[in-house]
Amino acid sequence: MSLISNFEKREEVLLVRLIGELDHHEAERLKEEWKQQLSDQSIKHVVVNLEELAFMDSSGLGVFLGRYKEVKQLDGEMVICSYNQSVKRLFELSGLFKLVRTASDEEAALARLGVAS
Repeated sequence: MSLISNFEKREEVLLVRLIGELDHHEAERLKEEWKQQLSDQSIKHVVVNLEELAFMDSSGLGVFLGRYKEVKQLDGEMVICSYNQSVKRLFELSGLFKLVRTASDEEAALARLGVAS
């Protein structure tokens, strides 16, 4: 299974929805797509919905960390929501959850950023 990435803008928030598997084969493509989306001058924050992400390896962590740094340079926040247990464990072991905010779902993530869903 490959990775499908959906991007949607809502006010100054980029919603990123990932479906499928994020491994080293897909990481570079996602990184480039995501960077292109962040080049939009009106984007400040990012919400990442992982509800339909079945698998992620350490190369996916690199993509998240790089985009987190870009968002911080914009004085923005990254919120990750709707992740499964295996993805949660990977984020915890990497320490990424110490950097990014989390929410139970997309609506709660948007609310944390002050955006109506």
